[in-house]
Amino acid sequence: MAGGWEWIIILVVVLLVFGVGRISRIGGELGQGIKEFRKGIKDGTEPDDADEKKA
Repeated sequence: MAGGWEWIIILVVVLLVFGVGRISRIGGELGQGIKEFRKGIKDGTEPDDADEKKA
């Protein structure tokens, strides 16, 4: 398993490749995607429950 120094080196390389601005944008987009995914799962299960109650 990677120790502290390995993680620091990985983070520095990622920052050099992508840059700080792009990493923050990617993080925001990832968070938005997760939020939409959870919303889709929640919305997708409610109609199925309602259909089962009608049957």
